[in-house]
Amino acid sequence: MPMLSMYAEIIRIRFLTMLAYRVNYYSGIVIYAINIGAYYFLWNAIYGGHGQMGGLSAAQMVTYVAISWMARAFYFNNIDQEMAEDIKEGKVAIEMIRPYNYLTVKMMQGLGEGIFRLFFFSVPGIVIVSFIFPIHFPASAATWGWYAISLAISFTINTQINLLTGLLTFFFYNNEGLMRAKRVVIDLFSGLLLPISFYPLWAQEILKYLPFQAISYLPGMIFAGGMRGASITSAITIQVIWVFVLLILLQLLWWLARKNIVVQGG
Repeated sequence: MPMLSMYAEIIRIRFLTMLAYRVNYYSGIVIYAINIGAYYFLWNAIYGGHGQMGGLSAAQMVTYVAISWMARAFYFNNIDQEMAEDIKEGKVAIEMIRPYNYLTVKMMQGLGEGIFRLFFFSVPGIVIVSFIFPIHFPASAATWGWYAISLAISFTINTQINLLTGLLTFFFYNNEGLMRAKRVVIDLFSGLLLPISFYPLWAQEILKYLPFQAISYLPGMIFAGGMRGASITSAITIQVIWVFVLLILLQLLWWLARKNIVVQGG
């Protein structure tokens, strides 16, 4: 219990830290609204008179785009950059001897940031955008529940990928290029910029075996109504599997990183 209280305090501190810079996030809502507006007119032009494309109608696509961008505000964080700085400056050596798990602390810090973004960015952002664009919210409480579960898992997966990228600093020392590439790959292959169902079939087959779809595409499809019944259960199952796969990779890389820093320290 004391350990849980400590992690809860870490979440609270991170939330309060973000609260001090909340004005920046209000301006971010405007930027995201502009992005959504650009995609709204783009997809309307692409659909033309077509009733459905890629498993989504034109109305569902607008909803998918809007909820995906606002969800990104929740799951996005810079934990990998913070870890890279800790490693370069040698702070991580101190963190290793403290009575908590360094990776869990970073995860909790990301969660504190995510909760702040959810309440001060995502929720007000989607409400504001809904007055501008024709967004259709789920009528079923069950769909809302499944989406909430899926979104929470998407945050976990994205943060796990950030942790993995941050840990690579132990081995590459300067992995700034890798972190930038990671952001581009996630935005592109997660379904944020283009739903995966619009990719060529061969690309869809490849992306099925990667974790990126579990970050934006699956939650977005659940919210927009592109998935129902067994498809939703299957999507959640895929997400949970990736959580455990990435957890194993994290533990392995963390073990190698700790071994590497001990060797370097003599």
